[in-house]
Amino acid sequence: MLCLLWMMSCGSQKNKDLEIPVTEVRQGTFYIDLYEEGDVQSTQSRIVSSPDISWRYGNNLKIATLIEDGSAVEEGDTLMTFDATEVRKAIVDAQQRLELSYAELEKMKAQHENSLEGQISDFEVSKISLEITRLNLESAQYEADITRQEIQLSLEQAEISLQQAEEQIENTRRTQKEERYQKELSIHQSEKELQDANSTLEKLVVKAPSAGIVMIRTNYSTQAKYQEGESVWSGQQMIELPNLRELKVNLKVNEVDISKVKKGLKVMIRPDAFADSTYWGEVQMVANLAVNKSNNSKIKVFPVEVLITSPVNQDLTKDPELMPGLTVSCRIIVDEIPDQIFIPQTALFQENGKDVVYVKTASGFRTKEVELGQRNTDYVIVKSGLKAKEQLALMYPYPKTEEAKNEKEAAE
Repeated sequence: MLCLLWMMSCGSQKNKDLEIPVTEVRQGTFYIDLYEEGDVQSTQSRIVSSPDISWRYGNNLKIATLIEDGSAVEEGDTLMTFDATEVRKAIVDAQQRLELSYAELEKMKAQHENSLEGQISDFEVSKISLEITRLNLESAQYEADITRQEIQLSLEQAEISLQQAEEQIENTRRTQKEERYQKELSIHQSEKELQDANSTLEKLVVKAPSAGIVMIRTNYSTQAKYQEGESVWSGQQMIELPNLRELKVNLKVNEVDISKVKKGLKVMIRPDAFADSTYWGEVQMVANLAVNKSNNSKIKVFPVEVLITSPVNQDLTKDPELMPGLTVSCRIIVDEIPDQIFIPQTALFQENGKDVVYVKTASGFRTKEVELGQRNTDYVIVKSGLKAKEQLALMYPYPKTEEAKNEKEAAE
């Protein structure tokens, strides 16, 4: 009977011990840290806008097709296309005007040639008439004065006619040259319009300038991301293509803690959506001026940039766990103290104003006073009172009863 009671007592004690969660005293490098939340961004991004086209094709561009948000693309992949109805109509109109102008130019050249040939023919006739009159004047040296005067007058008139015919030819050539220039100018304008329309047609197919992940921007008219069928202005920013080979985290550190943060500090980074994944980074920039935490807040914070250093030079399009826009938790390592004994702060208790822990023993738990050192978010250094690998209770191990009090005293 006594054996049975003793076994029951031991079993009861074991059950009590099993109910108390414990942790192990650790020894190693102790990190003074600071936890902040931030969002992942690319250090370099390419902004892709709707094409910049002439007003003659309409005031708005209608989105015909749009790539899916978050898609991975390579340089040259099609991101979006726009309705080309007005541009194709402009191409047809320009081609028709150009064909008509070419036909008019050929017709004009033929007319000019005929007109000039007639004037040149008249000039040759006047030239021959002048030579005949000169011969007549030479052969009339023995004629009466009145006859020679009449021939001389005819010669002068023939010279004037020849000069007028020559001037008319020159004037005609100048006029024809100007007319051809104006027509050729019109043709050049039509060619330019056709070239511009064809170039605009190509612009309506927007391709990726570099590899990256598609991040569709917000249409401020709808307060939602751009969608197919919507109309946009020419040159409107629509897609961001971040360079995923170099990412950073943007943090906002409270003004109370900013003095602890220095350029070059190591940072442990964990995506909130993938808590098991860990990346490392380094503080790249600490702002000198504080800003408001938000538009409606008077709390001052300092912008801090952390460059993600691992994985180094890896194309993160293959790593869906770390993408621009993700929220991440950052543990900034402010200081490292080697070879320290430390425990979770949840294993630390207060008794009569003293810091104590409950060390697990073969018979239960024993209360032990400890001297503490520096703390971080989760752990505290123990300067004296403990050694590595001792087991500590994570909750008060004694039920608050008279029996428990006696049990505690017996354990001590």
